[in-house]
Amino acid sequence: MDIFGNLTNHYIEDSANGNKSNLKLDRSHQIVKIIEKNPGIKFREIMREIGMKNGVLGYYANKLEKEGVVKVERRPGQTRFFPPSVSDSDILIIKNLRQETPRQILTSLLRNEMLSFSELVKNVKKSPATVSLYLTQLKNDGMVESSLINLKRYHKIKNIEKLQMMINKYHPTLIERSADRLADTFSSL
Repeated sequence: MDIFGNLTNHYIEDSANGNKSNLKLDRSHQIVKIIEKNPGIKFREIMREIGMKNGVLGYYANKLEKEGVVKVERRPGQTRFFPPSVSDSDILIIKNLRQETPRQILTSLLRNEMLSFSELVKNVKKSPATVSLYLTQLKNDGMVESSLINLKRYHKIKNIEKLQMMINKYHPTLIERSADRLADTFSSL
């Protein structure tokens, strides 16, 4: 039985009792489908995608979260939504793949297997401070590891198979259109 099947049954029951309208079912259905297709989607992205006002989306999002139909991760300045089947470790990977700079770092490491910091800065085309910030985030999230070779620090993806599985599982909706080349990288491996 799928997640949405449970939600549908709940709203149909409530509709029969006169407590919910078909409009609410349609809106909830819309939100759930967008989240399933775009794990890690931000609140504002959902608003833009379906043209729903902030307060209305907030109402439905809270309701769906309470019912266990969606997982919500709240951080200062951003709220992300996931299907409930996504594990916490997968959430970390998805979040990093949805951000431009971490995604660029991971893409560079996939293409080159191992890179020094200066090579990463050159490939990502961001300032050293920006690359350092996100590289540290990727290390803390357990996605990238470093090793010292000939007195120079090199960085590589810790679990290429896991990352590849996540990209295959959620591509193309997980990775924004601008990152379609990442999947092409895997195709060529």
